[in-house]
Amino acid sequence: MNLQLKIVSPVKVEFEGEIESVLVPGTMGSFLILKDHAPIISSLEKGKVEYVVKGVANQLMIDGGFVEVQKNVVRMCVEL
Repeated sequence: MNLQLKIVSPVKVEFEGEIESVLVPGTMGSFLILKDHAPIISSLEKGKVEYVVKGVANQLMIDGGFVEVQKNVVRMCVEL
């Protein structure tokens, strides 16, 4: 199983599905989340979220939020 990503904004679920990686704009700098990443909860700053689905890069601009990683599941709550 690869990573599962769910991105939720106050309006709707922006993305939900299997990904290869995701790059997020953390408060202390951007960081990459790959399969088997250690559990983490981090705040996010304004910037670009980049996630790869079947070799295709996708991006979403956010104004901030939070990310949680646990057992190859990445959950993001973001403001757009």
